[in-house]
Amino acid sequence: MSVPGFQSWFLPFLKRLEDGQVHQMSDLYDQLAEDLGLLDSDRAQLLKSGTQFTYQNRIGWARTYLKKAGLVSSPGRGLVQITDRGRQVLAAPPAKLNVKFLRQYPEFVAFHTYVPKKSDEAEEGDKDDVIETPEDTLERVHSELNGVLVQDILERVKAAPPAFFERLVVDLLVRMGYGGSREDAGKTIGKSGDGGIDGVINEDRLGLDVVYVQAKRWENTVGRPVVQAFAGSLEGVRARKGVMITTSAFSSDAREYVRRIEKKIVLIDGAQLATFMIEHNVGVALAQTYEVKKLDLDYFESS
Repeated sequence: MSVPGFQSWFLPFLKRLEDGQVHQMSDLYDQLAEDLGLLDSDRAQLLKSGTQFTYQNRIGWARTYLKKAGLVSSPGRGLVQITDRGRQVLAAPPAKLNVKFLRQYPEFVAFHTYVPKKSDEAEEGDKDDVIETPEDTLERVHSELNGVLVQDILERVKAAPPAFFERLVVDLLVRMGYGGSREDAGKTIGKSGDGGIDGVINEDRLGLDVVYVQAKRWENTVGRPVVQAFAGSLEGVRARKGVMITTSAFSSDAREYVRRIEKKIVLIDGAQLATFMIEHNVGVALAQTYEVKKLDLDYFESS
């Protein structure tokens, strides 16, 4: 299973507070994960930013929405308690406790300024997780922008002269920490003259191990025979590790082959190549930066 949307946590969250006692949020995370049957793999899932567990983020937003609707209160830092309004809801629970239900409360409407799009009309139907948390929205938009950027990068790489592609691969490997200096890496990776490169590069700055590199601007899917030939060529350069880069894609047989052999070979297809370029700032420039800030509780508690 996957981590449910944050609206799915509303009712289980409220039921956990039914005893009227003050609860620690740190305790509720695991309790609610049990209630919704999350697997260990689900609990280990992180936001794309890597800053928080996804299920804890969604539980946190569930608390925020319930608090803004007046169903729960926060008597202290990291604490939560049901309110009289929350008890009334549990006394006659709705068929669905979701954002649509919470909008009956004026204070929640004042907080919740989201205007649903046509594609979000399913919220009023069977789906409880159509509306995104702010983090979900940021990650989705960021992913969409990067998806477009990946395609733009690949188009430019394929249209560029062979010498540019050779320089790009060297620049990327150096940015990723391989080959020492760019000058050293440029010397060890030779030009083939056919829009591709082959060579040996240091795995670390001390040259304790080497990696054989083959990178070509293929158009067709790269199959197992090509990858198998590459694996055999490692013997000739005394390399136990290899990186094969293509601007197209690898077949499933090719990927299965490298998983089964003793040598360590990494296959990087066009989409992964462009993604690495984005991550390591090769051929891309920063367009805009947005700062996302949160309340500094320590500041207020020290007053």
